[in-house]
Amino acid sequence: MTSPPPTRPYPVHWEADVVLRDGGIAHVRPITPDDAERLVSFYEQVSDESKYYRFFAPYPRLSDRDVKRFTHHDYDDRVGLAATVGGEFIATVRYDRTEEGQAEVAFLVQDAHQGRGVASALMEHIAAVARERGIRRFIAEVLPDNRKMIKVFMDAGYTQQRSFTDGVVRLEFDLEPTDASLAVMRAREQRAEARSVQRLLAPQSVVVIGAGRRPGGVGRTLLRNIAAAGFTGRLHAVNHSFPDDQGTVDGVPAYGSISEIPEPVDLAVIAVPAERVPEAVADCGEHGVQGLLVVTSGYAESGPEGRERQRALVRQARSYGMRVIGPNALGILNTSPAVRLNASLSPELPATGRLGLFTQSGAIGIAVLSGLHRRGAGLSSFVSAGNRADVSGNDILQYWHDDPATDVVLMYLETIGNPRKFNRLARRTAVAKPVVVVKGARHSGAVPPGQLVAPGRIPDSTVSALFRQAGVIRVDTVTELADVGLLLSSQPLPAGDTGEAGGRIAILGNSESLGLLTYDACLTAGLAPAAPLDLTTLAGPGDFRAALADALADPASDAVVVTAIPRVGSEDVSDPESGDDPALAAALRQAAAEASAAKPVVVVHLALEAMAARLAAADGTGGSGARIPAYPAAERAARALAEAAAYAKWRRESGQPGRVPEFEDTQEGAARQDVARLISGAGEEQLTLDDTAAAALLGRYGIAVRAALPAPDIAAAAHAARRLGYPVALKTTAPHLRHRADLGGVRLDLADENDLRRAYDELTARLGKPEELRLVVQPMAPRGVDTVVRATVDPAAGAVLSFGLAGAPSELLGDMAHRLVPATDRDAAELVRSIKAAPLLFGWRGSDPVDTHALEELLLRVSLLADDLPEVVSVDLEPVVVAPQGLSVLGATVRLARPPARTDLGPRALSSF
Repeated sequence: MTSPPPTRPYPVHWEADVVLRDGGIAHVRPITPDDAERLVSFYEQVSDESKYYRFFAPYPRLSDRDVKRFTHHDYDDRVGLAATVGGEFIATVRYDRTEEGQAEVAFLVQDAHQGRGVASALMEHIAAVARERGIRRFIAEVLPDNRKMIKVFMDAGYTQQRSFTDGVVRLEFDLEPTDASLAVMRAREQRAEARSVQRLLAPQSVVVIGAGRRPGGVGRTLLRNIAAAGFTGRLHAVNHSFPDDQGTVDGVPAYGSISEIPEPVDLAVIAVPAERVPEAVADCGEHGVQGLLVVTSGYAESGPEGRERQRALVRQARSYGMRVIGPNALGILNTSPAVRLNASLSPELPATGRLGLFTQSGAIGIAVLSGLHRRGAGLSSFVSAGNRADVSGNDILQYWHDDPATDVVLMYLETIGNPRKFNRLARRTAVAKPVVVVKGARHSGAVPPGQLVAPGRIPDSTVSALFRQAGVIRVDTVTELADVGLLLSSQPLPAGDTGEAGGRIAILGNSESLGLLTYDACLTAGLAPAAPLDLTTLAGPGDFRAALADALADPASDAVVVTAIPRVGSEDVSDPESGDDPALAAALRQAAAEASAAKPVVVVHLALEAMAARLAAADGTGGSGARIPAYPAAERAARALAEAAAYAKWRRESGQPGRVPEFEDTQEGAARQDVARLISGAGEEQLTLDDTAAAALLGRYGIAVRAALPAPDIAAAAHAARRLGYPVALKTTAPHLRHRADLGGVRLDLADENDLRRAYDELTARLGKPEELRLVVQPMAPRGVDTVVRATVDPAAGAVLSFGLAGAPSELLGDMAHRLVPATDRDAAELVRSIKAAPLLFGWRGSDPVDTHALEELLLRVSLLADDLPEVVSVDLEPVVVAPQGLSVLGATVRLARPPARTDLGPRALSSF
C-alpha cells in the first residue's frame, strides 16, 4: 500500500549548503520517503544517551511506523529536515504543527558530529521554513540533563519563555527575527566562514594532484613553488601515471593516488585536465580532504558546457564537506612564518607584511603582487579566486576580520555576488581595519566570463555611495589600490580633518617646483595644504631630518608630504645616477620614528626610485626606523593621503552610527493590510498604484501628498480650483510628460478662473487632448527648493534610499546620494549634505535656508516604509518642495510586487549557482 502524496510539492528552495562551526560543510534538505534507509542507518549510529534525550525513554531502534512517520511529510503541518555529509544523515530536525501558528520542534544529532554547530544551523533553517508556512512560535520539551540542546534553544536569540513541568523543561519562543537572533546568526556565520578559509590558508598538509614527471607543467610548477617557499607542513605529490615505487618528485613524496597517502590531507591543489577533475574530487572526498584549490581552466569562462561543469564541481565538493577556491585560480599565499605557503603560480613568496590581497583575476593578481614587491611591501595572505565558484570575497573578508596578521584589506572585484552581505561584512571590518576596493567591469554591467552571478541593476555611482556608507575605500585603478594600501599599512591615520581649515598638510622638500605641484595636487584631492617649505637643492639629510621633525611636532599639521629630487653637488651619494640616496632615506625614517606625535608621512620623489625602496623596506632589509611610502608623482601621493583622511573621518564617526527612529503616528499594521489587499489581484506583475491609493499608503507613514483633483475638462478644473482655493497649479500627470518640465506641462500661481482657463487652453493646444494629458489641479505650495526622494529595491543590494534636487541636477548631472535601507538619522543628514548641489539648501548666495530637518524626517519615513513593507519595490516622490518652514510632496508614484526572499535575514546558506 503506497502512502498518499504530500499535499505540497517538494520544496527545492529549502535546500542549502551550510558552513559549520569547524569550517566544514553540510547540506540541509527536506527529508523524503526515499530516505528510509538513510534514517535507519543514521539512527543506528546515535548513542543510547542521545536517543533517550530525544524520546525521553530507552528507544534502541525505530519501528517501521516510526520510519514512515519521520520520512513522510506534507511540507506544511509536518516538516523534517536533514543535514547530510557525503549523502548520509548527520542530524535531523522536525516540527509538527499543534495549533494555528504554533508547532513542536525536536532535534537529533549524531554523536560524532555534536559540537560542530549542526543543531544551530538546522534551527535557523527549520525556523525559516516554519515562518514561510505561517508558524510564528515553536514549543520544545527537553530533559533537564540535555544541556547541549537547551543551550541551542537559549542561544538562538529569539524572544522566549522557559518553564519546568513534570520533570521536563518547556521552552516557547517566537520565530520572528530579532536584533539578538540576527546578531547570533551573523556571529556564527562569521566564525564558521572564517574557519573554513583558515583551513585553506593554513593547512598542515598539502597534496598537489597533477604534478607530472616532466618539469614545466602547471602541477609541477605549483609543487616546486610550495616546496621552495619553505612550507612548514607536509607536502605530497599525486599523479596517476606514477608507479607504486615512484618515490619522490623534486624531493617530495609521490603517489599514484591520494588514497595511498598514509595520513590526513588538509588541502588538495588540483591541476589536472577538467575532464579528470571529478575523479580527483571524489578521491579527495573519500580521503577526508578539507578543502580544494582548483587551478584547472575550462569551466564557466569557456561557455555553457563549462558553466555546467563548474556547477557540478561545487555540488560534488560540497557533498563531501569541502570548500573550493577556483576553478581557473592563480592560487593562494600565506606568508606567516608558521605556514609559508605558496600554492600559486607566482614564482616566489612575498615578504611577510600586513596587507591581505584578494583578486578575482589572476592577471591582476600577478600585477599587484609584482608592484607591491617592487615597492618593498609585504603581504599576510593572498587569494586569487578565479571563477569564484564557491569561496568569494565575502568569505575572505570573514577571515581577515579577525586575522591578527592582516591590518589592511585590498580587493580587486569584478562582480559582487551578494552586495548586501558584502556591505555588511565590509562595514564591520572597516571599523577595525581599512578595506580598499577597485572594481572592474564598472560601466559595462556585464558579468565577466566565469563569474556565475546575476548582473547588478544599480548604477555604478550608487555602488560607490553604498561602499562609502560601509567605510569601504573605493579606488579607480590597481595602481591606486597599491598606493593606498602602502600608506595605510605603514602609517597612522590622520588625526584631524585634513579637508578643512582645522587640519593641514605640511609640505617640505628640496624643490620649489615639486613642492608647488604637490600643493596643487593636495588641493585637487580635497586636502588643505599649508604653503610648501623649500629647503633648496643644497639641503642635506640633516636639513630634511630637522624639517620633518619640526613638521611632525607642529600641532597645526595632521600629515606631512616630503618632496625630494637628487641632491645637487653632494659628495656622500656614491652614484647619483642610480636613483639612490641612502643617507636621505635613513634621515627621513629616523625622524619619523622619533616623532612624539603619530602622523602619516609620505614622500614624493623624482629620479630616486632606489631610495623609495629603502624607505618602504622592513627593518633588516636595507633600512631602519619607520617605514615610509613613496610615490613617483605628487598626484598619487595626494590621492592616497586623501583616501586615508576620508577613511579616518568615517572611522571616527563610526562609533556613533546613528539610530533608526520610530514615529508614533505610523500605522504599519494597517499599511500591511492595504498592501495585501492591493497586491492580491496583481499576479506576478508589478502594480503601479493610482494617485489615491499611493497617497493613502504613504499617509500610513505620516507622508502627506498634497491633494490633486482631476480636471478632465475646464468645468471640472474650475470646480476643483474653487474647492481647493486659489492660487492653484494646473499640471499634466501623463506618464510620458510627468517629469518633462522642459515641455511646459505645468502652470503655476493661477490666481483666478480667468488664469486657469487661459492655462488650460494653452496646455491642451500645445500638448494634446485633456484625456491624454490627465490634467489635475493642485493648490500652490510655499516656494522653496524642488527635490526628489526615492526608495528603490535592487534584487541583490536590497532597498536603496536616494535623494537629489529635482530636474537637471539629478537627471542630467546624476547628482544623487544613496544609502541602504533602513537609514539612520545620521544617514539622512549625510544624504542631504552629500550631493554637490547641497549649498542650495543651506542659503547659497544669500537665499533663505530651507527646512532640512523636515527633509531628513521625510527621508527617514520613506526608509521606514520601504523596510517594513517588502512588497513596495519603489517609491518616487517628485517634486518635494522644501520651503524655509516645512515641505510639500506634490507628486508620488508607488509600485508594488510580490517580495523576493530576504536572504540577509537568514537562514545562513552558501551561494548556489
